[in-house]
Amino acid sequence: MTVLTLAKAAKTLLVQPVLPSTNSKVVEHLAEFVELAKAASAVIVETLQVNRQTPDAKYFIGSGKVEELAQLVKQRQVKQVLFNCRLSPSQKRNLGKLLQCAVIDRTELILHIFALRARTFEGKLQVELAQLQYAATQLVRGWTHLERQKGGIGLRGGPGETQLEVDKRLIRNRIKNVRARLDKVQQQRELGRRARQRSQTPTVSLVGYTNAGKSTLFNRLARADVYVADQLFATLDPTLRRIHLPARGTLILADTVGFIRDLPHDLVNAFHATLEETLQADLLLHVIDTHSASREQYQADVQHVLQQIGADQVPQLLVFNKLDLLPEQKPRIGRDDQGKPIHVWLSASTGAGIDLLQQALLELLPAPTTAADGEESDDEDSA
Repeated sequence: MTVLTLAKAAKTLLVQPVLPSTNSKVVEHLAEFVELAKAASAVIVETLQVNRQTPDAKYFIGSGKVEELAQLVKQRQVKQVLFNCRLSPSQKRNLGKLLQCAVIDRTELILHIFALRARTFEGKLQVELAQLQYAATQLVRGWTHLERQKGGIGLRGGPGETQLEVDKRLIRNRIKNVRARLDKVQQQRELGRRARQRSQTPTVSLVGYTNAGKSTLFNRLARADVYVADQLFATLDPTLRRIHLPARGTLILADTVGFIRDLPHDLVNAFHATLEETLQADLLLHVIDTHSASREQYQADVQHVLQQIGADQVPQLLVFNKLDLLPEQKPRIGRDDQGKPIHVWLSASTGAGIDLLQQALLELLPAPTTAADGEESDDEDSA
């Protein structure tokens, strides 16, 4: 079962609701929404900002704006309309009837992108779980044209399940099945973590806002070839590599899914097994796009997700990346009053400042041990 309705390369109209709470950040929110739509291969023909004091119960944006939107859809031959908010099932149904095209909200858009990016068995399972959880919230009584299925004993039979009840049961059963399979993957990950703990091999986990350059930094440190692109959620599946630091020895470097503003709760829940690599890490490298005008907000958004999964207490080192886009800035280490490294400025793309990051890791990680390193393979891709 799938909730995805996005058509590839289809003419798309974007709707950005503007509420009093988001009015000051509308430019950043819309810019990010455009990037999300592009990541889903949508062809954007127009964007529409709609000011509202409160969301309209029937259409979210109000009947007058919906009529205006319907005219734009017809004139521009739009095939799908994306809303940068979460719509209720009834709002989505009402909008679809009036607009006569696919209506997709922010959560469904992100789910679609995640489905495109998932490559490993675990990643696909996690995306499917998030899709199913979302689908369960979208079921409404839209099957009034169908009679109840026949049931009971006897020639005539008694009242059976409605189509809505059948759909709910199918989704519940599928969610149970997917969770069981994810539990097995989680058990395998736990075995790997225990092996690392026995060998006293520290784990460093990369976290950060999507497109901050985490995978580029991962490739630079691990000499790996994880896919990198200038788009949101270019990589989704977690990857682990063993790396060697001079004078320190072996450590495990973990690259995780990028975070985003208002990350759907279903996704946070579905990816909890993967994000446990972050929760169990000895140190978090919080990668920040130094060149972004919204870097402080993005940093706060990442901290919010870390709090959601209980990883906000794990020690962090801030990594201000993309220094090559700021020629006036130089690679450097920032320290607190006790001389402890708290942030590093570098460029993962050019390699400038990587030596400073390695120096900071030497200072922050536990001292080398003589435990054997042979308990794990060199590559630990998620599977």
